[in-house]
Amino acid sequence: MPASADTVLDALGHPMRRSILEELADGALPVGVLAERLPISRPAVSQHLRVLKEADLLVETVAGTRHLYRVNTSGLDVLRDYLDRFWSTTLGNFAALAAEEAERSGDVGSGTAERSSPKQ
Repeated sequence: MPASADTVLDALGHPMRRSILEELADGALPVGVLAERLPISRPAVSQHLRVLKEADLLVETVAGTRHLYRVNTSGLDVLRDYLDRFWSTTLGNFAALAAEEAERSGDVGSGTAERSSPKQ
């Protein structure tokens, strides 16, 4: 079952987790490489990876003794769906305000070119 928007937002609320996600944007990496690139210890990286994985933002693949982590788009889809609700509402409100303003100024259905008479 996909994570909830709350779980995803909580996971991304920590700046280090966002940094980890950004490091993984170009492809899978093992914990050791992530620990080398980040200013935190390997155990701390592992804890952040666990939270991101629980939020469906990462997928873990085991290759021998290495654990590779990559971005899981299903967690990002949950976030996009959540934010799209607000975007759709905002666009709808903007369209309604624009129509109301046009109606108030008498511009409904007519462009500037149609209202002005052609010069001869």
